[in-house]
Amino acid sequence: QVHLVESGGGLVQAGGSLRLSCAASGRSFSGYGMAWFRQAPGKEREFVAAINWSDGNTYYTDSVKGRFTISRGTAKNTVALQMNRLKPEDTAVYSCAASAQWFSSTPSTYDYWGQGTQVTVSS
Repeated sequence: QVHLVESGGGLVQAGGSLRLSCAASGRSFSGYGMAWFRQAPGKEREFVAAINWSDGNTYYTDSVKGRFTISRGTAKNTVALQMNRLKPEDTAVYSCAASAQWFSSTPSTYDYWGQGTQVTVSS
């Protein structure tokens, strides 16, 4: 059974940093796209960043380019999202997802999802 478990969310002041981690288990993710999405209250789920598990290629939504970095974590089968220079508009529930299709920013193409972790940025 596939599990994606996020950690690292919390409350931070604007300009601060947080590092999210996603621990994946239950199958091989070779060739998969691993992504972070976020959803703020009253808004649709939004693509944030993705990484190809096999070759490390990455994509970012424009609003986080230069501030967020997605990477394969140091621990086996983990994906990290380093978030710097956070803004209040980054406040959302951040979810990790995995897709057999590379590359996609569409939530419906993702096969597996974590439960999400709350990120709150105060002004």
